[in-house]
Parts: sequence; structure tokens; C-alpha cells
Amino acid sequence: MVAPETEVHAAGGVVVRDGRVAVIHRPKYDDWSLPKGKLDPGEGWEEAALREVREETGLRCALREELESARYRDRKGRPKFVRYWRMAVLEGEFAANAEVDEMVWLEPAEAVARLTFDHDHGRVLMAVRLAAEEE
Repeated sequence: MVAPETEVHAAGGVVVRDGRVAVIHRPKYDDWSLPKGKLDPGEGWEEAALREVREETGLRCALREELESARYRDRKGRPKFVRYWRMAVLEGEFAANAEVDEMVWLEPAEAVARLTFDHDHGRVLMAVRLAAEEE
């Protein structure tokens, strides 16, 4: 009997500031994506989302609305489930790190064009719309 595959759980954010979206480049995968990462053992979804965004972008953020989640197979073929939140910047600034070598602030259409994965497009547009309604 084959053991069922363990689903990878991750969380992240669509960080919006002044109508622009933070998009990161990960040199290990040579992709442009939204900041996200796997949950640590015992860590909650929201806590993980805030931690991952801070680790990858240097930004301390506040959670806003939860956005559409994503289900897909990761690069190792494992099932992956990612929950996302719209986030607002409280403080901080980007500094290149071991996982992320570049972060750019892009207008929504530019962000959609730059993102490697199509499944990120809808949540970016929704996050920007929600942020505009909040202003």
C-alpha cells in the first residue's frame, strides 16, 4: 500500500503600498513571485504569512483580508496548499538575503506581467482593488 502524500502548507502575502505590489525574485528558482513560505511546526497560518513576508522582504506588515488560496504541485511534485493575505506595510525596507536577491514595487499590470506563475494574477488584482477601497 502506498502512503498518502503529505500536503505542503505555506502562507504568504500580497503586500500593497501606494497602489503598487511587492514582487520578489528568488535566484534559486530564477522566478518572480509573491513572498511566501512553509509553515514551521506548530506555527499558525497568519503568523507564518507575516514571518515569511518579513524574512523575504524586510517589511513588517499588518494583515488585511484573506485572499484566494492556491493548490498546486511544487517543484518536487508534492501537493501544496498556500494561503495568502493582503498586507499593509508598517515599517522596514528591503535588503537582499539568502532567498531573495531583488524586490520591486510594481503597478498591478506590471506585477501581473512580471510574476512567473499565472495563479498569482487574480489575487494581486484583488488585493490592489481592496487596498484602493480602504483609502
